Amino acid sequence: MDRVYNFSAGPSMLPLEVLKRVQSKMLNYEGSGMSVMEMSHRSKYYDAINNEAESLLRELMNVPENYDIIFVQGGASMQFEAIPLNLHKNGKADYILSGNFSSKAYKEAQKFTDAVAAASSKDKDFTYIPATTPDMFRADADYVHMCYNNTIYGTRFTKIPETPAGVPLVGDVSSNILSEVMDVSKFGVLYGGAQKNVAPAGVTVVIVRKDLQDMCAPICPTMLKWKTQVDQKSLYNTPPCWSTYVAMEVFRYIKELGGVPAMQKINEEKAKILYDFLDNSKFFVNKVNPADRSLMNVPFFSPSAELDAKFIAEAAKEGLVTLKGHKLVGGMRASIYNAMPIEGVKKLVEFMAKFEKENK
Repeated sequence: MDRVYNFSAGPSMLPLEVLKRVQSKMLNYEGSGMSVMEMSHRSKYYDAINNEAESLLRELMNVPENYDIIFVQGGASMQFEAIPLNLHKNGKADYILSGNFSSKAYKEAQKFTDAVAAASSKDKDFTYIPATTPDMFRADADYVHMCYNNTIYGTRFTKIPETPAGVPLVGDVSSNILSEVMDVSKFGVLYGGAQKNVAPAGVTVVIVRKDLQDMCAPICPTMLKWKTQVDQKSLYNTPPCWSTYVAMEVFRYIKELGGVPAMQKINEEKAKILYDFLDNSKFFVNKVNPADRSLMNVPFFSPSAELDAKFIAEAAKEGLVTLKGHKLVGGMRASIYNAMPIEGVKKLVEFMAKFEKENK
């Protein structure tokens, strides 16, 4: 079977060029006589991979020198616990609830700290980003947490929230890392699972400012302590070697493409194609506040659940797969991450136009 256009919210597509590079080195990486899957994380080969992955990500995201980058396991969900345990000074944390994952992070934080919801868009089913001002947050909070892009509901922050002086901002960037230019200096911590824009599932990126690494709660487990991995260059224990290696290849690919600004331009073009069609359709609808629309995840609906199911089934026959919306939302969702080519979005829109004509 030919390759399909995979609109999955994650794990998602990887760039074809990267898959081919990985394939060519699968059995014998750089003359080692073995796959990266097989080699010791203490070997010179993996040490070079680990160092290049960190260096490239620092370059691509313009990460300042006073921040450390670590590659850990457990997914972004494990960081939901790691964050309140690492940033524990006054035992207070403020959360902006803009979707499912920020809500999950908030729930986990309540186990370890006095976490409060400072702002929320739950009143309108998370179809917009709640506005915030610094005075909405506690001046003695250990941090303010946000989810930059909301995978399930299809929203994103276009303006970074301002926090009270001295209160670091923590951002979950699982579904939009490397998709658009980010000012890392506006955050104390950025973290994200890799399986949407970076690599296969297994590795999680954490970018943490150096001055925030000594605030750990006494009960913080060794494996959740960021300083543990910072001091050992992500090699305290056996890391997710394969995922980190593929991440390195993805970083190389993005750099060759022209870096994050070039990637953002492509993503904006893809999103515009899809949103322009939805805005002019009399059949499909996107319910997100236009000013808060995601570049990565686009939920949409037909006039009925029956037509939604028909659309998903017929689209799959055309090689347009994994378009079913999340169970919390329903309908359809097209995740158009970095690796989704413009051709895939154009083919989706062509099919949507055909489906609308035949079913209205």
